[in-house]
Amino acid sequence: MRIVRSRNLLLTTLAAAGLLAAQGQPPLAQRIAARLRANDLKADVSFLASDALQGRATPSPGLDMAAEYIAAQFRRAGLEPVGDDGYFQNASFQSVKPNPEGVTFALDTAKAGEGTLAIQEAVASDLNRAAAFKVMLSDTAALEALTAEQVRGKVLLIEVPDGAGGGGGMAGVQAQRRFLTLAAKLEPAMVVMVRAAAQQTNPNARVPLRDATAPAPKVPVLSVWDKAIHDYVAAAKPGPMEATVSAHVAAPIVTPVKLRNVAGVLRGADPQLKDTYVIVTGHYDHLGVRPNAQGDGIYNGANDDASGTASVIAVAGALAELEEKPKRTIVFVTVFGEEAGGLGARWYTSHPIFPIAKTVADINLEQLGRTDDSEGPKVAQFNLTGFDYTDIAATFAKAGAVTGVQVIKHERNSDAFFGRSDNATFADAGIPSTTLSVSYVFPDYHQPGDEWQKLDYDNLAKVDVTVALGILDMANSAQAPQWNQENPKTARYVQVREKQ
Repeated sequence: MRIVRSRNLLLTTLAAAGLLAAQGQPPLAQRIAARLRANDLKADVSFLASDALQGRATPSPGLDMAAEYIAAQFRRAGLEPVGDDGYFQNASFQSVKPNPEGVTFALDTAKAGEGTLAIQEAVASDLNRAAAFKVMLSDTAALEALTAEQVRGKVLLIEVPDGAGGGGGMAGVQAQRRFLTLAAKLEPAMVVMVRAAAQQTNPNARVPLRDATAPAPKVPVLSVWDKAIHDYVAAAKPGPMEATVSAHVAAPIVTPVKLRNVAGVLRGADPQLKDTYVIVTGHYDHLGVRPNAQGDGIYNGANDDASGTASVIAVAGALAELEEKPKRTIVFVTVFGEEAGGLGARWYTSHPIFPIAKTVADINLEQLGRTDDSEGPKVAQFNLTGFDYTDIAATFAKAGAVTGVQVIKHERNSDAFFGRSDNATFADAGIPSTTLSVSYVFPDYHQPGDEWQKLDYDNLAKVDVTVALGILDMANSAQAPQWNQENPKTARYVQVREKQ
């Protein structure tokens, strides 16, 4: 009898202790913070941005090493692998190296001199006195009004104003890609960007990469800055020209390339919401090694974007360790090739692991580690691109109120930077998206000096706790993030979303 009574007392005591532990459980933010530590972030960034990875160019052995490392961290966190090869989503690309041998371009008797033309899209072509049609790059309305009947079989000469069309990072790449996609639909024989001066080139530029599963381009694109040709085109009125074009472009040298996104998932637990998805992204590539550099030529890319990649890993690990699982499924993806034009993000949206229509948001993490912004110190705060494009900012502001981290709208850069990272690709697919960053512009941006020792890891950890809270709130909310339909800048994204 005494034994039974003692056993009952023991069980009662244990039950009471369990109840007290549950009632006294630290707040969610503290539990996440206990799992998301500054030293762990430092360890991840210092490896990803080490000289051993040689700047993680796309493609390169260093990029492959980074992918293996990220997969190992996802495995350690207990994320479920959801690629077609474990944690890897394999992507089939081609290295397309233009063959400059014998390339020529002439507008009537004006022939582009040596060093005054470049191949932008390598497609074999031989033209002999083909008709020409002029359009101004600055006249967007005229470009959009062109029809195939006007341009088919002709050479489309695009007059590029001084200082335009060269692009600024990913935004310039995306803008040019959209234009060239429009131009290709008109079925011209060739597109020629006519410039007053040579287009600035990136000394680290790699051989262009092409999605091997997509139809190969059919229209060659040249860039020409010969003075005589530019002056002739500049003097002509838009529309059909009397001058004709003769040109030769050799077939490019094509080599298969295998690239990889790294993807893991934390499955949702709610019967109604588990088949909807919040995707968290960050790009793990950078610019590689500068050829013939005097001194340090390795673009380590610690803030851009080893900090975002490490943050994806950290947020994934912290949320996976929580006892309670999210209602929606959270997908963690680090993507390749952002610096080469958003290649990994475009591959994902073209070959989605989970349905695009059921993906409620993309939260892209980039440049979260440096607090020495060019405008002054940025501590305990972060920015959102497209701050007013969606209602996502409100979710993170609520999280920031808990952690003491401010969620900021940068009046000049918020909209301007929306198209300059991988979130733009997800937005083009209709998915409400944003990029979170501590600093838009910082010393050593896209320079070899962006090294791991310069990051503020305590601040990074505090920011990441806020990010994790916001993502979890989004995953648990019955209301999915929405585009702001009152903002005219979201119209094209809203239109895509409504068709899904």
